[in-house]
Amino acid sequence: MSNRLIGVGVGPGDPELVTVKGVNALRAADVVVVPVMDSGERGRAEATVLHYVSQEKVVRVVFALNERSDRARREAAWDAAGERVAQLLTQHGSVAFATIGDPNVYSTFTYLAQTIVESVPGVVIETVPGITAMQDLAARSGAVLTEGTEPLTLVPVTAGAAVLKDALHGPGTVVAYKFGRQAQEVAEALRESGRLDDAVWGSALGLPEESVKPAADLDGAPLPYLSTLIAPPPRDGGRGGKL
Repeated sequence: MSNRLIGVGVGPGDPELVTVKGVNALRAADVVVVPVMDSGERGRAEATVLHYVSQEKVVRVVFALNERSDRARREAAWDAAGERVAQLLTQHGSVAFATIGDPNVYSTFTYLAQTIVESVPGVVIETVPGITAMQDLAARSGAVLTEGTEPLTLVPVTAGAAVLKDALHGPGTVVAYKFGRQAQEVAEALRESGRLDDAVWGSALGLPEESVKPAADLDGAPLPYLSTLIAPPPRDGGRGGKL
């Protein structure tokens, strides 16, 4: 049988938000890989995984998770990580990769899978979907992500706030990921687009240090890197007005 690499979405951090299928995949795998920026740290994915599998089953693999300016360093880190996981696949029939959120939404697993397909002949790549930060923030804040025919736009703010500004002037709800370092620009963009009053942001969802607050409270101070924003559109048509 072919070796299997399974990307398992483990949600935003709350261990109760890992799906039953995700838990079963983690427990069934021979080893569970977790991405870290430094081999000595415990990341959010690992902290979540340890609610369901033993530490002995977990393997930390270093990725240049936040490296954006030095492409050569980033590529070298991805190659090294791919080699480590490929090695694990020669030793084990089933390797799970735990990723925060969903493995097909801005996930390191995407790059790892591309590397493994090229280096491990016959490997089978699978994914188990996970609950995303925008879903969790919507539930915790009471924000409605979409109604009727509204579109939903998801943008990362890692490269600056320009793409967010464009989205805020379009239709439907706008969700911004990883906006913490651009908090002041994000607040200004919300104010300019008239979406500040109904927007909410959150970080560390489901964890002891959780914050869920109105975007109107943003004061320009830096926020955690993995902060999430939901900015709904104006909804003045009453119940079912967007149908």
